[in-house]
Amino acid sequence: MIMDLWTFIAAVCLAFGLSAACGFRAFLPPLLIGIFSRAELITLGESWQWFSSDLAIALLAIAALLEICAYFIPWLDNLLDILATPSAITAGTILSCASLDGITPSLQWILAIIAGVGVTGSIQLSTIVIRGLSTTFTGGIGNPIFTLIEDVLSILLIILASFIPILAVVLAIAIILSMRVIIKRLRRKKRLKDV
Repeated sequence: MIMDLWTFIAAVCLAFGLSAACGFRAFLPPLLIGIFSRAELITLGESWQWFSSDLAIALLAIAALLEICAYFIPWLDNLLDILATPSAITAGTILSCASLDGITPSLQWILAIIAGVGVTGSIQLSTIVIRGLSTTFTGGIGNPIFTLIEDVLSILLIILASFIPILAVVLAIAIILSMRVIIKRLRRKKRLKDV
């Protein structure tokens, strides 16, 4: 391992924070990381500099804008949730790997896969369940509020992960636990409604 312990811990926190952000939006975290790198607010490893290229930023900006707008359309958001899951997990894994640049490649990829599949996947799947339950209770009318909350949380996680990585992990854990409570309550409410 090339980096010291504290740098390694910060890199792991960055990886997990960015993975959590990808669980809400697949294209926004890579876009903002590219912009932060271009503005020299963060430094990416040499093999990850393409995030800050003109082409990458332009394509990610278009994809992020389309993704954000589509999530504000009830019923389309439910379809997009299912289609976006592989993209979100891929983005979470790639950003995690980029965050862990400088450690042994095998450990880098193992941690990236854990963060990408585990963290991104759990948040993404939780949003699918919550949005589905929201659609059940509100006919989709309440979904744009949930979408706005997701957008804000994704941006907040990206900023925290980039500049105060440990806080991003704390926020991600709090979000995951809160989502679990919300899902339990909504499922209980659905059961009562069905009775």
